[in-house]
Amino acid sequence: MRLKVFQPSEVFLDEVVDQVTAEGPEGAFGILPRHLDMAAALVPGILTYRTSGRRENFMAVNGGILVKQGDTVEVATRMAVSGELGTLHETVNRFINNMDERERKSRSAVARLEADFVRRFVEFGKNV
Repeated sequence: MRLKVFQPSEVFLDEVVDQVTAEGPEGAFGILPRHLDMAAALVPGILTYRTSGRRENFMAVNGGILVKQGDTVEVATRMAVSGELGTLHETVNRFINNMDERERKSRSAVARLEADFVRRFVEFGKNV
């Protein structure tokens, strides 16, 4: 089957593989060529794929979506990095920490918007 990994600005990988293993919110799962078509969310983690030479390759992905349709597996992710397993675990930890920081900033912005809305709503009630 063909594995294609897409980043926002490029096709990161396009290769013929025998097996793909990825991590979703419920845990790791594997895909073989004759498996049913599916779509799954990915969490930041390690995507493993095995080529016809039985060589395992590793890639860190920053979450995303995986779709298996026919003999094609497509992965859309914000960022992917190939490398050795040990260094990729550090990359995944950075992905998670960056995501946590973005989430904190987003929650803070939403809290400010909510507080501003409530303040304006109260001011509006006083003027009516």
